[in-house]
Amino acid sequence: MPLLKDGAEIENVFVYLDGEAELKADQAVTLPLARFLAESGTLAGRNVPVGVRLVPEDDVGLLAPFLEWIQLVEISFPKYTDGRGYSQAQLLRRRHGYRGELRAVGHVLRDQIFYMNRSGFDAYETARADLPSVLEALNEFRDAYQPAADGRVPVFRQRNGN
Repeated sequence: MPLLKDGAEIENVFVYLDGEAELKADQAVTLPLARFLAESGTLAGRNVPVGVRLVPEDDVGLLAPFLEWIQLVEISFPKYTDGRGYSQAQLLRRRHGYRGELRAVGHVLRDQIFYMNRSGFDAYETARADLPSVLEALNEFRDAYQPAADGRVPVFRQRNGN
């Protein structure tokens, strides 16, 4: 699946290890939250990037103690109608101050990209949208009416000079 970030298609250097697959010493990995928490002591000392994949049921607050050294958080969208990933992204960015890569994976549709970006995502793994479509989606709307994790100033604040 193409990985899109910063206006370009990039190579995915991370390998998702589900279950009990062996960790290789020189491999950048993402792990399910439960495995990440169980192995966090040994993962912190690795010299290669480490990430975690969240599913909609996961509590992002459990990651708070580790966010300083996690390079990637993937948030899974198992179906396009499940919007819990947007809340997880907002919590990571706004409440917990996560500054690393936040990647949307799974059923990522072109129509969701703008809102994912507003929620704090900066990378998108999608088989359903190509780079031109993603760039178009990111610039589809000029103004925003609510505060969000993307830093845009809401229209009401622009109008009032706040």
